[in-house]
Amino acid sequence: MPNNLKPFLKWAGGKTKLIPSITQHLPANIKDYIYVEPFLGAGAVFFYLKPSNAIINDINKELINTYIIIRDNPDELIADLKKHKNEPEYFYYIRNLDITPLTDIQKASRTIFLNKTCFNGLYSVNKSGQFNTSFGKMKNPNIVNEPVIKAVSEFLNTNNIQIENEDYYKIFKKINKKHFVYLDPPYHQISKNFTAYTPGGWNMYTQISLKMACDELNKKNVKFLLSNSSSEFIKNLYKDYNISTVQTYRTISCKKNTRGIVDELLIKNY
Repeated sequence: MPNNLKPFLKWAGGKTKLIPSITQHLPANIKDYIYVEPFLGAGAVFFYLKPSNAIINDINKELINTYIIIRDNPDELIADLKKHKNEPEYFYYIRNLDITPLTDIQKASRTIFLNKTCFNGLYSVNKSGQFNTSFGKMKNPNIVNEPVIKAVSEFLNTNNIQIENEDYYKIFKKINKKHFVYLDPPYHQISKNFTAYTPGGWNMYTQISLKMACDELNKKNVKFLLSNSSSEFIKNLYKDYNISTVQTYRTISCKKNTRGIVDELLIKNY
């Protein structure tokens, strides 16, 4: 299982490449805490740490439904995934479906299929919450990654993993100093390449609200580590905390010449 326990989706801003830097900034006794990740996404850090006790959360309903289906119905999900075709006409048919009558298994299957076959693996929605990324034209996308799905299912079933679909501040109300929180929110926008994975997106005011919520965590002696873009706004916003600049490779831009090594921030209160 360990070799196959990894993200089953590709996610904008995923942390796989940043894990070596993140692990250097984790508390030395990280295993003594209940791990909390309020902005889960693809869960690269979560799967790397393999916590036996955790609360994982994301506001994206379809994403969390997929985690739950992988936990509860992996075989049925795999069977449904095998029905999909990597063809543009089929892709747009599935993308434009009214998902209301679909079963939760079919919704999870659709989420994985679109993620694996869309352009750059970029989960993006419009203001109405509808998936709007174009077809990716990949020759052999791994739509049915059966070993990974089964490994994730086994892990979620054999550990104390609580899966939530809430706003992050509701998760904050449930935790105390026994918890460690890793925060990977939508980054503060420093380019025109921003893409929302929930309707509405984030702006400077939602970043300020998150910082105020982090202040409340700090008052409760809850340790947190937060990732964000290396902007002067974020540096000034969190100036009272410990800030480190790290580098990672980003491929989120649709233009190859704007991809590459970028600075990001790791912010912690310990």
